[in-house]
Amino acid sequence: MALSEQSRYLPIEDYAVIGDLHTVALVGKNGSIDWCCLPRFDSPSVFAALLDADKGGFFRISPLESTHIGRKQLYLPETNILITRFLTNDGVAEITDFMPIKSDSHAKRQHFIVRSVAVVRGSMPFEMICRPAFNYARDPHTIRMDDDGAIFHSTNFCLALFSSVPVQEDGKGGIRAEFVLHEGQSARFILEGAKHNDIEVRDHSQTHYRDDFHRTMTYWQRWISQCQYQGRWREQVQRSALALKLLTYEPNRSDYRGPNHQSSRNARWFSQLGLPVYLAP
Repeated sequence: MALSEQSRYLPIEDYAVIGDLHTVALVGKNGSIDWCCLPRFDSPSVFAALLDADKGGFFRISPLESTHIGRKQLYLPETNILITRFLTNDGVAEITDFMPIKSDSHAKRQHFIVRSVAVVRGSMPFEMICRPAFNYARDPHTIRMDDDGAIFHSTNFCLALFSSVPVQEDGKGGIRAEFVLHEGQSARFILEGAKHNDIEVRDHSQTHYRDDFHRTMTYWQRWISQCQYQGRWREQVQRSALALKLLTYEPNRSDYRGPNHQSSRNARWFSQLGLPVYLAP
């Protein structure tokens, strides 16, 4: 297995957050998404291994069978696009995670978690497991395999996973893949959530990935460019503001206080620095 028994529960400080202004996902330094509610912040969970590693559900991409792994997380500057970096004796790899921000004008809004893993030096074997557990593991689901991935059907919500590498059922309610990447190679996994049952696995080419990546990067960079603070703590102020923005529910511009009950106090502090936190377009 890619994770030891001792690594089943990460300290909370070993998680970073991505989101699309409707919900968020917590991504661990081990490459596992262990918390996500879809389609909104207050929806039932689809991944909740943060609470129960056995039953909660997770979506993990991690190096396979390596005992010496260095891990680091960082965001691309002025964005909420997350990089999780793995360093082993055999190479260096990076997972890029983000949730595209779609226009609310779409009549049938869908939500995506986009994950890309690439080796930047050497080579590395990987394991991918996507094992959702709907409604805090209370709702059963079925799996329908597809040429490009798999579809998870539950009572009130469905997920479709596109994979650029072959996948198979893992016999535990999820799907898995093992693959090796060499320097310059990458693999993509795009998880789409929707309430309707006619969801299909859509082909996500490298071009589609690049388009989503650049649109997401542009959105965050344009938003944070409103920050007027140019002092010595500029990087820290911007990072905190971007985190607060992730807790904004875009349809009514309200702030979600689950991960951070201090958001209102922090927002007032940022406004004193000249940052228009509530200017959310």
